[in-house]
Formats: sequence, C-alpha cells, structure tokens
Amino acid sequence: MPGHFEPLPGGGAAVALDDVEISIIRSLAVQLLELIGPGPGADTPDDPLAELFAEGPSEPPADPVLRRLFPDAYSDPEEAPASPAEAEERRAHSAEFRRFTENDLRAGKRESALGVIRSLDALAPVDEGGAVLKLSPEQSRQWLGALNDLRLAIGSRLEITDEDDTDLLYRLPDEDPRKPMVMAYLWLGGLQETLVTTLMP
Repeated sequence: MPGHFEPLPGGGAAVALDDVEISIIRSLAVQLLELIGPGPGADTPDDPLAELFAEGPSEPPADPVLRRLFPDAYSDPEEAPASPAEAEERRAHSAEFRRFTENDLRAGKRESALGVIRSLDALAPVDEGGAVLKLSPEQSRQWLGALNDLRLAIGSRLEITDEDDTDLLYRLPDEDPRKPMVMAYLWLGGLQETLVTTLMP
C-alpha cells in the first residue's frame, strides 16, 4: 500500500501516507482552492438565490493555470479556424458556454479540493508517523478530480503540453529549480493512476 492506492472491500480505496506526503498534498490542495477562488455568492452569503442565478465570466481567465483548468469549450488548438468569421463564431460560442457553466465547474473543483483537505485533516496518526487514508467510493472520486486538477495546474506551471515534455522532465538535473515541482507532478501522477485502477470494475 505505501505510495499507491489499493482497493478496499466493498468499494473505495486506501493509501499509506507519511507526514511529509500528507503535508504536501494538503498544501497543494489549499493552493488550488486559493487559485480557484470563492464561489459567486461569497459576497452575499445570506442570499441563497444569488449563487443560483449568478452568471459566470464570458472571457477566459488571465492566469494560464486557470485557462488550463477551465479551457474554452469551442477552441481546438490543433484545428485553426477556416476564416475570421469562424474564429469569431467560436469565441462567441465559448463565451456563452463559459458564462453558463464555469461557476458550476469551479464549485465542483472547489468541493473536490475541500474533500481532500477534510479527509487529510480527519486522519488519525500512527506511532511510526503518517497514517492510512481510507476513502469511500464518493471520496475516491473527489480525490481523483482533485489529483487531476493539481497535475493540470503543476503541468501548466512547468509548461507541459505533451508526453515529450514529460520525458524531458525525467532528465532534469537535481540543481534545476523546477525539480521539486517535477517530483510532485510525477508522484501525483502515480497516485492518480493507482486510484483510477481501484475505481475500475
């Protein structure tokens, strides 16, 4: 179980984490929450309808990490628009889609990150340090979403766009300042992969 998720009887997953690993995942989840930001009704917490009827932004985020987490729905980087009119049509469709979906997407990502933090905070430490994290099937899905978001965020900061970029990361010298972020990216990828396996029928 150390370093990877294993399935639990009846569903869910478990992984043994040491204190450093717990601290790293929790810190990254908190940073992700701060990046995503509060919900649209945060300024009016006493009005439950405010968030329900709030419209999302129509423009892509300025931060490249947020653009990776909330990409344009009608933008295909591998397929250039045939004309300026088609490009404008894509922008209009993307803006409309973003306006009606981004708030819900942000809420889902926030809830997944919060689920990670709550489950780590509820851990009971063992004598040797660290703990065994046991997740229900629902918590496992939250963790899977959060791990994916964390890897997208880190990958964006590392400017990873395809598999070739990942191969180059393995060869970074130890003195490269990106090395700790690369190690976190690869480690989270291993956790994500084994968690996916536990959720497969």
